[in-house]
Amino acid sequence: MPPTDNSTPEIICRSVWKVFGPQPERFLKSVLESSNGEIRHDGQHVVAVRDVSFEVRHGETFVVMGLSGSGKSTLVRCISRLTEPTHGAIIIGGKDVLKLPEPELRELRRNKVSMVFQNFGLFPHRRVIDNVAYGLEVRGVQRNERWGTAREMIELVGLKGWEQHYPRQLSGGMQQRVGLARALAVNPEIILFDEPFSALDPLIRREMQDELLRLQATLHKTSVFITHDFAEALKLGDHIAIMRNGRLVQLGTPQELVLQPADDYVRAFTQDAPRGKVLTASTIMQACPANFSREGKPAVPPDAKLDEVMPLVAAYDGLLPIVNQAGEVLGCVDRQTLIKALIQA
Repeated sequence: MPPTDNSTPEIICRSVWKVFGPQPERFLKSVLESSNGEIRHDGQHVVAVRDVSFEVRHGETFVVMGLSGSGKSTLVRCISRLTEPTHGAIIIGGKDVLKLPEPELRELRRNKVSMVFQNFGLFPHRRVIDNVAYGLEVRGVQRNERWGTAREMIELVGLKGWEQHYPRQLSGGMQQRVGLARALAVNPEIILFDEPFSALDPLIRREMQDELLRLQATLHKTSVFITHDFAEALKLGDHIAIMRNGRLVQLGTPQELVLQPADDYVRAFTQDAPRGKVLTASTIMQACPANFSREGKPAVPPDAKLDEVMPLVAAYDGLLPIVNQAGEVLGCVDRQTLIKALIQA
């Protein structure tokens, strides 16, 4: 995962609500004024997002996940106001997106925030290069310049040589690469992903996940990624927010969710999680004995995944030191502790 920045967050969501229906503001007012905040279903209104707050730091991938109908896709569309929130604040670049006039909102979408959709959203009558260059065309960039940028993005996502093809001539995975290249071409600060890989075959999906991780390691874009797949969330997310019935149930790092699920709903997602790919050596380390010597033993980085530690503890009996970049021994790990962490339900 890319390093995150502890400075001012790129995105701040505060008490965001979205109510669908004929009089959403009036319905929400009745909810907010009730003593317990109970939602009384009237047959006309649906609360899709309920009082959601979170922050996304620069360069991180923030994953929002949940089952169908949990409100996750509605939430991500509220961030760019493709769906109008009913109440709350969404701060991007120090400005509340909900208060932006139309010209500033268009500017935000053109220059600061890009979106990648599940259904690719490509223009079938345009060749790949023109699909990728579309955002620059809207900006008024001259053709030679926008084509030059588009070619760079096409090569970046591994589609060099396909510039003159139409979307119908590409596989689903290739079409999604075009969508990703189009989002990157305008050099946005923020990319919003609405279940971009859910329509792909499992092998292509894993390939696209790896591609996204590769690009993120190079470009460090601030990303909000929507998915219903917990394994995908664990693989991609620096932080994960789990939603249910419009609410944010738990927010944390992949390790925090696996080790400390907030309730049975979260626990149901985490019980089959690949713990070896999620947990790190620092989460299972123990204090080293006073007479411990690290001589002749390999050092284990604190952020090493347990799958990476497994060959080391298999090759060496006893305790292995967990050592940070400064050369300090933080603790120790052994075979028994590792195995217990991997099989613990």
